[in-house]
Parts: sequence; C-alpha cells; structure tokens
Amino acid sequence: MNDQLVDSCDVVVIGGGAAGLNGALTLARARRSVVVIDAGAPRNAPADGVHGLLGREGMPPAELLERGRAEVRGYGGQVVSGEVASVTRDERDGGGSSIPDAGAADAGFVVELADGRTVRARRVLVATGLVDKLPDVPGVRERWGRDVLHCPYCHGWEVRDQAIGVLASGPMSVHQTLLLRQWSDDITYFAHTMEPPTAEEAEQMAARGIRVVHGEVASLEIADDRLVGVRLADGGVVSREAVAVAPRLVARVGFLKALGLEAVPHPAGEYVPCDATGRTDAPGVWIAGNATDLSAQVGNAAAAGALAAAHINADLVTEDTRLAVAARRGA
Repeated sequence: MNDQLVDSCDVVVIGGGAAGLNGALTLARARRSVVVIDAGAPRNAPADGVHGLLGREGMPPAELLERGRAEVRGYGGQVVSGEVASVTRDERDGGGSSIPDAGAADAGFVVELADGRTVRARRVLVATGLVDKLPDVPGVRERWGRDVLHCPYCHGWEVRDQAIGVLASGPMSVHQTLLLRQWSDDITYFAHTMEPPTAEEAEQMAARGIRVVHGEVASLEIADDRLVGVRLADGGVVSREAVAVAPRLVARVGFLKALGLEAVPHPAGEYVPCDATGRTDAPGVWIAGNATDLSAQVGNAAAAGALAAAHINADLVTEDTRLAVAARRGA
C-alpha cells in the first residue's frame, strides 16, 4: 500500500472495506481525485470466505479487498494505510475546486491521521464499519469467525446440520435462534444472563424442537482446535459444534466529533443516521456500510458505497458549475 499522501483531493474515503473501496471506485471512474484511508482492520478478517456475494462466493476477504484496492488504483485513486484521528472543517479560502480558476469553493475538510499526516478534501465518505462487542465468555473471542458466528446468512450453510448453540446476548437472540433452525434441527438456546424467554417465545421454540437451557454459561469447550461444547457455571457441559452470539454493534466514528457527528443508540448497538443516499447531518459528509447499516452484508455495503459516491459526485458537479458560472460572470 502506498503511504505517500497527497496534499488535497476531491474526496477522502475513510475506510478500506467493501463500502469504501466501491465508493472510491465509483468516484475514480467519475474522474474525481480520491484517497482511501485504510486502517487495515476489516471486520470480516477472521472469516474464511465472503458469502452471499454474487460472482465472489467463498472468496477469502483479504483477496476481495486486494482486488478492490487494485481496481481503485487502476483508475487513478490512491489507497493509503493509516488511521484517521480527526476530521475538521477547512476554513481556508480557496477550498479545492477541480476547475482551474473557478474561484473559491465551499470550505472543505482537513483529515488528520494518527501519525500526524493530513490531507484536505472537498467531501468525505465515511465507511469505517463497526466493532463487534462480544459477550465476555472465555472462548468466544478466540473462536470468533470460525465456529462462533453471528449471521445465519453469512455462515449458516457452513454449520448446516451441526449441533448449534445460541448464546443469548442481546434483544435479537431469540429471533437469531429461530432463524438458525432453518439450517439445523439441533438447536439449543442458552439463556445465560438474559431474561428467560417469554411464554410466547418459549412456545415458539418448543414447537420448533429447540431446547432451552437456563443458567449462566461459564465458557466454551475447545478440543483439538475445534469447539466441542458449552460449559455452564454449574459445571455441566452441553455438547455443541458451533455457537451463535449476538454482539453489540458499535460504529467506528469517534473521529467525527468535531463535525458534530456521533453514533446514536440502536437496539443492536450504535450507528450514524443518514438519508437514503448516505448523506449525514454534517454538510459534505456521507456515510455507507455498517457504520450506518448495522445489518449490511458485503454486497449491501458495496452497493451503498457506490450510491453515496454517485451523490457525492453530483454534489461536486453542482458546486463546480456554480463556481464556473461565477467565474464567467466575473470575467
């Protein structure tokens, strides 16, 4: 990855995952100067493959991203490794219009990296994704992305017909349990520290042949580098081959505070609201992917990045036209 950072560009894309790279690709093909800042910590790194993405089913996540970076660079975009520390308004006169002698553009942004490097941009696309806050149960983090999973559509096929446990850890755990019954008829719901299922939920799970185990879970049992069971606090062990959890999903957007943008509560965690195009409440800032859509898979995130990029380009075209008209009248 080229770490030489240009002084300024039309758009800085913060985040080098599917949403960010697809947004950058769309912008680069629109002949915009674009820089992607990639912190190099993709959420799906532990997974063995990307699923549910037409034409790329099962591709290792690292390979998908490497192809994406090459495609962005192929159209003149820049991909830089680094972590963004802050984004602030650039109050300098002269902004950053891509039209020579067009006059002063709207104030853009200064994006500062943790190592002190900076780049100025007219617009910003945030695609930093989210952090999975996992249950504090020994074994969960160690097996995350392998035989500990969260999304049936991402990983259900890989654990089909196995003995699956669901570690209750959020308001959607019962729903998650009922979904997983589609992939296996051997499902056990571990209530753990959550409230017991309601009478209606208990009836639903019983009707689907789902066993409910009460009592706190102490740890996951691992043998020969594979999950073999769930150990309860009372010492009992329930044999399982895979375990599903519902992590708390938190958008990675702390660097936006200076712009007045912060994540807001969501039943599953925290996200940044935006309109249907990805436009946020901060003028000039768009957002795409899991940072605003907690349930988006890779395909959804990539599509959102492309949509936001198209609207960013249209916004810049409007500005460029306004500046060109002003310059022509002045001349």
